[in-house]
Amino acid sequence: MKYDYTEELKKKISDNILSVRQSIDEACAACGREKGSVTLIGVTKVFPVGYAESAALSGLKDLGENRVQELVPKVERFSSLGIDANWHLIGTLQKNKVKYIIGKTSLIHSVNTLELAEEISKRSASNNVTTSVLLQANVSGEESKHGFAPHELKPAIDKIMDLPSIKICGLMTMAPIEEYEGQAREVFAKTRVIFEDLKSYTGLDSWKVLSMGMSQDYKSAIYEGSTHVRIGTAIFGNRAEYKPL
Repeated sequence: MKYDYTEELKKKISDNILSVRQSIDEACAACGREKGSVTLIGVTKVFPVGYAESAALSGLKDLGENRVQELVPKVERFSSLGIDANWHLIGTLQKNKVKYIIGKTSLIHSVNTLELAEEISKRSASNNVTTSVLLQANVSGEESKHGFAPHELKPAIDKIMDLPSIKICGLMTMAPIEEYEGQAREVFAKTRVIFEDLKSYTGLDSWKVLSMGMSQDYKSAIYEGSTHVRIGTAIFGNRAEYKPL
């Protein structure tokens, strides 16, 4: 099996990680946030495990995947190599795929229905683990986006907080592709207000994570309080241009 890992690839990815980290630090400084207050998640969607391996060996310990069928073999490969990583499932999660990732994730970002939360709870309880999750908030109102509408969050939280073996840690959102400058930041600002309101509402000590921002808009997300940014293209390159070795 080929993993596309080379020292040349590692050097390229390492340089990109350094550049993104510097950009994050600059954004934090510009808005008065502490250095190190933003967690960088490298998203290896489509790319083979060698890319994730290169990132981890370059010091990036938080890695994200959109699909269960890509996450699981990468987790298993890392385990066989003895490489530690915090794995984040950031894409849409189907109920029938939950059983495959229980115990394998540091954080599931994309809980978008009560039924999904119930399945995660059930599978976690049967495996004697507690699974940390974020609720996906559809703040932009786009039909193409999954997630809870803002007014649906409190009723959902009330029910999920009563479920065993599941820990709610905050919110995740996705901004629309900008039709005008500043549109993404508007969505992030609205999400931050909702996040802070829910922090008070829930009283949960675990309510600390606001996951928002990708390669094209992470600086705007940081200005609006994002604690976790999900970066793929800026670290690993254009997926559309990827060609296996």
